[in-house]
Amino acid sequence: MSSKNPTFSDWEDRATAEAKGKVPEARLTPEKIAIKPLYTADDVSEMAHDELPGFAPFTRGVRATMYTGRPWTIRQYAGFSTAEESNAFYKRNLAAGQKGLSVAFDLATHRGYDSDHPRVPGDVGKAGVAIDTVEDMKILFDGIPLKDMSVSMTMNGAVIPVLAMFIVAGEEQGAQISELSGTIQNDILKEFMVRNTYIYPPEPSMRLIADIIAYTASEMPKFNSISISGYHIQEAGSTLAQELAYTLADGMEYVRAAMRSGLDIDAFAPRLSFFFCIGMNLFMEAAKLRAARRLWSRIMTEFGAKSDKSKMLRTHCQTSGVSLTEQDPYNNIVRTTVEALAATLGGTQSLHTNAFDEAIALPSETSARIARNTQLILQHETGITDVVDPLGGSYYVEALTDQLADEAWRLIEEVEAMGGMTKAVVDGLPKMRIEEAAALRQARVDKAEDVIVGVNRYRLEEQPELDVLEIDNQAVLKSQITRLADVRRSRDETATQNTLAALSDAAASGQGNILGLAVEAARARASLGEISDALETVFTRHKASTRLIKGVYADAYAGDPEYTVLQNRLSAMPAKPHILVAKVGQDGHDRGAKVIATAFADMGFTVDLSDMFETPEEIVEKAIALKVDVVGVSSLAGGHKSLIPEIVDGLRASGRADILVVAGGIIPEQDYEALRDAGIADIYGPGTNVIDAANRIVGLVQGLRRNEP
Repeated sequence: MSSKNPTFSDWEDRATAEAKGKVPEARLTPEKIAIKPLYTADDVSEMAHDELPGFAPFTRGVRATMYTGRPWTIRQYAGFSTAEESNAFYKRNLAAGQKGLSVAFDLATHRGYDSDHPRVPGDVGKAGVAIDTVEDMKILFDGIPLKDMSVSMTMNGAVIPVLAMFIVAGEEQGAQISELSGTIQNDILKEFMVRNTYIYPPEPSMRLIADIIAYTASEMPKFNSISISGYHIQEAGSTLAQELAYTLADGMEYVRAAMRSGLDIDAFAPRLSFFFCIGMNLFMEAAKLRAARRLWSRIMTEFGAKSDKSKMLRTHCQTSGVSLTEQDPYNNIVRTTVEALAATLGGTQSLHTNAFDEAIALPSETSARIARNTQLILQHETGITDVVDPLGGSYYVEALTDQLADEAWRLIEEVEAMGGMTKAVVDGLPKMRIEEAAALRQARVDKAEDVIVGVNRYRLEEQPELDVLEIDNQAVLKSQITRLADVRRSRDETATQNTLAALSDAAASGQGNILGLAVEAARARASLGEISDALETVFTRHKASTRLIKGVYADAYAGDPEYTVLQNRLSAMPAKPHILVAKVGQDGHDRGAKVIATAFADMGFTVDLSDMFETPEEIVEKAIALKVDVVGVSSLAGGHKSLIPEIVDGLRASGRADILVVAGGIIPEQDYEALRDAGIADIYGPGTNVIDAANRIVGLVQGLRRNEP
């Protein structure tokens, strides 16, 4: 008796019959990759099948044994309030199984301001720990031996003073500089694209990166001088191909900067690392990490690297914050688990798992424990660590890896044709592409083409109440200002000013290593703001231009009845509603503000967009000058309870209480009542449908106009 194996044609016939005559079609992803319903050996027939983990191009992993020899590092990103509170939190986490520290700094610190600066009172201690001087850094790591503990620091704008203070804190613990291990993010190009916690313009910022790479290569052999980050690129709304391409293109630019400064590529490249976001497309995310390793090996080979260690792409990953929802928030535990699984199947070296309540507020003790235990369960209960590259050889994953690599390479070539990423960032191309992708994504969610369980499908009638972490911003502010004043009183002022003058001279002359000089300033107890100012007097402070993309949201909604009804409603009004979409404080996350501004402009509103980092007073002045009907404030960093009511108060004091103020972003529902009592007209939490928000604002403006004398 004989039988033959079924062919693809046989499958097609059976699938067509099962689908009642309709052949299953390929689905096109945002990356323009066609996902077929079936993959076979034919899809990988032209690919190399002799790759092994631990060998270039490292598609299958940077180590031969991967997790079978040692699992990934559990490195939870955390920091809030004062150095004392963060230190206690770190110690509890380390005792519970965490293996490395990852420090979150507050926005004042990121932007190079001391806590007593007049632009930052609402931001101090809110979205990370406040660091003003070496004394804060010493308290942050009190009882945590820096010669033994690997520390990752997410810092880009104020990277010079923060790294200098970390070095001095280690010294004063008794560690040698050469013993310090960990990673500093130090990825400024990404900041100009999406995250916006920059200080200086792109060109001098690149010099600082080169100086950090040179200093650490010479003095800190165990320390990673840069973590080239795609995390915020995806969080800003990019496709996975864009995240992959622009991250690697950033890396290419940093390698060039180091080589221009005279460094041999194999002297510094082994200490470069990467940082990727992991979203909900499980197989695509795993394929992305595999493609990243393959492409980086190719890039570094073309740069002339000889050492395999220079060609390895080692990466930290973090589960997505954007995928977390305010609605039905316990679903976020499942989302984070899926994303963590994708990161580990893709071969990450370390991982942070987000807490389920982070779409609402800073993580609580309970939610942080669940997030950490998610990784422990994956390591100890799932069998993931028994096999190297468990997805290797999958027809689907191997084909995805190839397609993602090809699409990312096309985008890299586009950047290279512009003269590299620095020039591309100055011209605004990556930022524009990412904002277009974000607007398209929001339209798909609003139309329920992309299903988000609990948000646009399967909604709960009543949302559960959560206990969330509340930071007393005013208490933190008072504590920081007091300690900062004490440090300034007790230091040798002449010695401090001499070190600051040396920093300014080096910035102006182009001579000397700025990180090395900043270490001297930190030893002399110069503050973070003073070190930043010493460089700013020469480099200046960068101010980004704001602009709106047009037509993307409208194109996505072409012919949609609900969208047409809204446009007709707006057209029937005697004057278009005029809204100022505003960012206030030092919060650099502008995805939400840009999406709202773009969508509202397409709908028919008159829209103005504020500059980044405005004070409440500046927003009030702008709203009055523009004669707007509504100020819409986007808040993602916890400053909503202090900063947004100040706008209401400022408008009232100026005799313009008729200008409505609405708020959107990460705002806990428990804060809604206080905001409404302060005069906020409406509040739009995460996951709010944009058309619903627009209709509500139209109603508010119509009601206001009816009540006008």
